[in-house]
Amino acid sequence: MVSFLSYSGPGGDDTLIKPLAERMRPTQLDEYTGQRHLLSPGKPLYEAIAAGRLHSMIFWGPPGTGKTTLARMIANHSEALFIPISAVLAGVKEIRAAVTEAQAARESRRQRTILFVDEVHRFNKAQQDAFLPHVEDGTFYFIGATTENPSFALNNALLSRARVYVLNALSTEDLLAVLIKALTEKEKGLGNLAIEMDDEIKRQFAAAADGDARRALNLLEIAVELAASQNSTCINEAVSKEVLSGGTRRFDKQGEEFYNQISALHKSVRGSSPDAALYWLCRMMDAGCDLSYLARRIVRIASEDIGNADPRALPLAISAWEAQERLGSPEGELALAHAVVYLACAAKSNAVYRAYNAAMRDAKESGSLPVPVHLRNAPTSLMKSLDYGKAYRYAHDEPDAYAAGENYFPESLKGSQYYTPVNRGLEIKIAEKLKHLRNLDKMSRTDRS
Repeated sequence: MVSFLSYSGPGGDDTLIKPLAERMRPTQLDEYTGQRHLLSPGKPLYEAIAAGRLHSMIFWGPPGTGKTTLARMIANHSEALFIPISAVLAGVKEIRAAVTEAQAARESRRQRTILFVDEVHRFNKAQQDAFLPHVEDGTFYFIGATTENPSFALNNALLSRARVYVLNALSTEDLLAVLIKALTEKEKGLGNLAIEMDDEIKRQFAAAADGDARRALNLLEIAVELAASQNSTCINEAVSKEVLSGGTRRFDKQGEEFYNQISALHKSVRGSSPDAALYWLCRMMDAGCDLSYLARRIVRIASEDIGNADPRALPLAISAWEAQERLGSPEGELALAHAVVYLACAAKSNAVYRAYNAAMRDAKESGSLPVPVHLRNAPTSLMKSLDYGKAYRYAHDEPDAYAAGENYFPESLKGSQYYTPVNRGLEIKIAEKLKHLRNLDKMSRTDRS
């Protein structure tokens, strides 16, 4: 039986007891995979690393994109002391110990220090502020790694002292290169095991890793162990299916990626792209998004971006929500897809949305304006004696069921106009009707003068 864990590196050391992802971590710039927008010759970060020039920085990107590796590489190229801490596990005690170690390195060896804080967004404001004086006085250079948007997760004071670099999820081609290197590298990888794995299965593993190099290597390691348990060095279709069956896409209902995807869905519908809208809906469904949340957002889109241009959109969205709740999964997903495609193809109008916001602004800012007397209800004799409802014109008794020239606003808001229909869908007809009614109002005022 082939045993992966019993395989030792050159000289019989225990290098290969470490996880494959850790062993394959690159140490030199030319070994690094991906992030070409940052690490190509001529790019500022590449040139700074190559020259050993240090500055404080924040690495922002999804898991497995090389944030920790890049920080270690920078320390290696600059011959700096590397002190890693994790915001998940560390506290004030660990920060103080790191400061003491950095001060000793500077004073005794005149060595620069990089303090690397993984998951830095997990530190609260006070903990983040604790780094500031030591960054200012040069005790250490600060490198933080985060999967969350630094604009929301980090203090402005810390951000102002560090440059933010955005790391992207690795492409399928990048991940294929990582897998091939792990399979062929003899000193740190699996080269001595002669693992058999055809190109299509490699591509399946790269796709399942979803941009995450660590995940790709972990899946490969599991596959090697599974094959070894069957006295084989071949990762075939059966092994691949077993290993990849539980994979999940990158998705965090509390994180930025969640809001990025729902934003993409909403904007695709607004932009009348049914194909893109359907793709983002399926992405969120595939990642396990709460279907009731998606249904609520679809109903909101029907009101906000379609409105009266196609009044069928809102009841259709609500019907899709009801169908999803009654059918459950997976049948109910089709109803939501039905609604999303219809909404994307429908005529668009945000006229009611804009009118609502404008009216709400006036309602909040104008105070408790009294209802005009002629619009007030008069169920009692006292109210009638105070002229409540007097001179009110019952619209159904007027020509065309419209009381031309009547005012329905508080006096100080008389003549306000919030709703302006767009020249699309049913709102074309609505605009024509409102224009006609406003002309009747003008004629009524002219007659009275």
